[in-house]
Amino acid sequence: MTSQKLAYAFGISAVLMWSTVATAFKLALAVVSPAQLVLLASLFSIIVLLLCLLKQGRLSLVWQCARSRPWYLLSLGAINPFLYYLVLFQAYDLLPAQQAQPLNYTWAITLSLLAVPFLGQRLRRQDLLAMALGYMGVLIIATRGDVFSMQFDSVPGVVLALLSTLLWAGYWILNTRNQQDPIASLLVAFVMSLPMTFVYCWWSDGLPPFELKAWAGAAYVGVFEMGLAFVCWVMALKHTNNTSSISNLIFISPFLSLLFINKILGESIEPATYVGLVAIISGLLVQQWRGKARSANQAT
Repeated sequence: MTSQKLAYAFGISAVLMWSTVATAFKLALAVVSPAQLVLLASLFSIIVLLLCLLKQGRLSLVWQCARSRPWYLLSLGAINPFLYYLVLFQAYDLLPAQQAQPLNYTWAITLSLLAVPFLGQRLRRQDLLAMALGYMGVLIIATRGDVFSMQFDSVPGVVLALLSTLLWAGYWILNTRNQQDPIASLLVAFVMSLPMTFVYCWWSDGLPPFELKAWAGAAYVGVFEMGLAFVCWVMALKHTNNTSSISNLIFISPFLSLLFINKILGESIEPATYVGLVAIISGLLVQQWRGKARSANQAT
């Protein structure tokens, strides 16, 4: 298999895994609280990341990462998985999956906003158009298409879903300073966040019950959403000679996700969800077009 074919294999695997997690979130949250799900899923993710590094013969990198920048990795772990997934799962607990999942995809638009004060980047007309399309899509989905009524299924749910995009964008801005191995540093961040997740879970909802459904749902989220999907995406970017072609695969995920939400959760997907999702994806494509235009200018 050529390097580019391998990149596509890893990329498509990651996209397929991400396409199922919205459904998995809702199924798991039916038996555990958001805090309990974060705790259990983190444990399973740590196991997966350990096994991946062990298989690659790079387990020694874990101690190197932990020793070199412990406070930095602790701050990463406080955001992801602790705060980000806690907020995201709370949003999924309050909203239908078909609303929470597309709203979470606006994180890239939030990233372009945060990049202005934190990375010194400038907003261009393409950015403003992307934001207008993305947040119009959010409004269409959150109001079920009745934009002018401004009636939401759950205002706290919408706020939490948008807050999760802020946390995720903030995490990636902070992660731009990370020069260490991505998988090893993620593992260290997850391990360092575990005590705070444990304490919060014990204090708020109590420790997770020893029930098969609870642990099976958390295992799926931890193994695929937090663990293998990240590893596959890193490997796809490592093997590709065309980052843009791999990045475009991500746009398949939200539409596949709606299919799983409909078939497995039984949610009837409303026309407004498709309209809003198309607006959000259009905004993200506008951002990619901006990146290509900039690359072309730099090359000339």
